Amino acid sequence: MNYSLAYSPCPNDTYIFAALTNGLLADAPHVEVVLDDVEALNIAARAGRHTLTKVSYGAIPFLLDQYRILRAGGALGRGCGPLVVAREACNLASLPEDAVYAIPGAMTTAYLLLRLALGREPRVRMMRFDAIVGAVARGEVDAGLIIHESRFTYAAAGLAQVVDLGDWWEGATGNPIPLGAILVRRDIPDADAHAINDAIRRSLAFARTREEAIIDYVRAHAFEMDDAVMRKHIALYVNEFSDDVGETGIAAVRDLFTRAHQSGLIPAQNEPEFV
Repeated sequence: MNYSLAYSPCPNDTYIFAALTNGLLADAPHVEVVLDDVEALNIAARAGRHTLTKVSYGAIPFLLDQYRILRAGGALGRGCGPLVVAREACNLASLPEDAVYAIPGAMTTAYLLLRLALGREPRVRMMRFDAIVGAVARGEVDAGLIIHESRFTYAAAGLAQVVDLGDWWEGATGNPIPLGAILVRRDIPDADAHAINDAIRRSLAFARTREEAIIDYVRAHAFEMDDAVMRKHIALYVNEFSDDVGETGIAAVRDLFTRAHQSGLIPAQNEPEFV
């Protein structure tokens, strides 16, 4: 069967899916790939557009009627959370209550974490993740919520860290931070979903053992990023949880959803269903 597979052009995703995308795996499903910004993928998932799709964990409570979560291919970890940055050093409590935050999307995990940390709904301006550092540096917004490779480049733009929301989350819960996951649409039978999950694991194993065969694909989609930043990105976001979310990761997801529901940020939901 052919499956539509949507993921971001960020190095962690292209690294994980390069072998599968480029037909380098034996007996793997054929995928037709769509690359897009993570918030665009969150929005597309609301319409059930893709058979397989990367989404933010912040979006998943609104998608469980159409999708299940694959155990492989996601982004969880420690020391890899989104950051709030500003032009001058300060802390989150010292930012004015009417401060305007640039955010990478309303359904991103980053924005969910920001609201949990603030305990309220901030004033926001939505923009693509890669435009946020520049908007803060130019004074168009008071602070920026940055994700992906921006955590490696914001200091070069003269910005200062306000808070590491990953550190905040880990300190508050002891859990790794659930950032994103690969979903499979519910019209895909269990056997096929398990085969897809296995293919994603094999694609990652291929990248780790035969990197020379896939790294040009990763570089091709990291064209505004130097090799050092690309390597840091992969090292940070591709980890043991990328192979399998595991019981530790599932517990972290449940905790995130519970806290978000208790704060009135997501509706009551059934248990997240992992394949």
